Amino acid sequence: MLLLKLAWRNVWRNRRRTLLVVLAMGMMMSFLVMYDSMIFGFESAVYGNAIKLSGGNIQIRANGYEDSYSPNPMLPMGDGLDAVAAADGLPIEAVLRHANTGGLVSNREGVFPVSIYGIEPEIEAPVNPIFQEEFLLDGRLLQSDDEDVVFIGKGLADAMDVGVGDRISMSGKSSHEEMRQRTMTIIGIYDINLASLERQGLYISLSEAQHLYDLGDNVTEVIIYTEVTGKEETLVETLSTSLTGYEISTWKTAIPELSSTVEMKNAVMTGFSVIILGIASIGLFNILLMAIYERTQEIGLLGAIGLKPRQISLLFLYEGIIIGLIGAVVGIIMGYTITFVLGIYGIDYGFAVDMVDYMALMGSIIYPAFDFNLTLQRAGLLAVISALAALYPAIEASRREPADALHHV
Repeated sequence: MLLLKLAWRNVWRNRRRTLLVVLAMGMMMSFLVMYDSMIFGFESAVYGNAIKLSGGNIQIRANGYEDSYSPNPMLPMGDGLDAVAAADGLPIEAVLRHANTGGLVSNREGVFPVSIYGIEPEIEAPVNPIFQEEFLLDGRLLQSDDEDVVFIGKGLADAMDVGVGDRISMSGKSSHEEMRQRTMTIIGIYDINLASLERQGLYISLSEAQHLYDLGDNVTEVIIYTEVTGKEETLVETLSTSLTGYEISTWKTAIPELSSTVEMKNAVMTGFSVIILGIASIGLFNILLMAIYERTQEIGLLGAIGLKPRQISLLFLYEGIIIGLIGAVVGIIMGYTITFVLGIYGIDYGFAVDMVDYMALMGSIIYPAFDFNLTLQRAGLLAVISALAALYPAIEASRREPADALHHV
């Protein structure tokens, strides 16, 4: 405690020099906080919509689903209401029940493999972009009591050369591994500017899917949309304690390529932050090294009154860590203040909407979002870099002989 008190007083003996270093490190830290928040908001908008379109954040299915030879097996898991109840009270956005199977659609243009999704449209609409009015190209949205109608994407409609009101033949695998065929009328067409995804599947009401494929009251999966993307593991652990007899997975399993992209981005950002903070630490290193020469007599006096070389070294090391921590706190306050303001008004990314397909789903405004855990990691990294920057000056100070240092001019 004595060394910490001395280090704290020494830090503020030269206020101008300390404030300049703290300001430099704080600006670097605030830049990282703002950048992290913008990336986090960008991920929530782009990756979040990509995850919603590709099966949700968390999937609960019957045992054996992952090991099935079929890419979309018809495995009943009960009515799914126990999974819905287990998710109640958790920080989630929505819980959806689906009855999915693999199948084919055909007309005069040919035969096309698709996934057939039985859904509850009114529950799906608030969270799934496909069922929102802004992406409706023609016709109307699907309803829960619809029978013998399908809702398809523009990509599939173009491939089959069909429109609203046309009839197509749909075949799907039932729970008894039998193919059930039904002629369906196209009730609506959506356009999310992702033709490849639009060709992969079509949608019917959950009640219709249960009737067509002998499911009774059963569903094949329960999909959970979380409020924050990237925080699913904790929810999976919580669900696993209350739900047994199910396979619970996340979007990282369903979309491994997207997971790899996110991990690569995080690795690049960590390296980037080390470089940025390393630049700031050069200033700290220089100041502490200069302080050794300016305070040579003081170091000699400390040794003369009984402080051991190890204690003198710790004194300078504490000074560096204190400056780093102050810089981190200042940077967090600055970064969070600016991010809070940007979070109210948003950042206009309209110019980039047409650059990549998935970006068409994010809208023209991105709202930065805080990631407190990541901020703590950045602050810890700054403290470590500050300690490393102070290490050599601290060792150099401990090597000074008290008698020589006292006579230094």
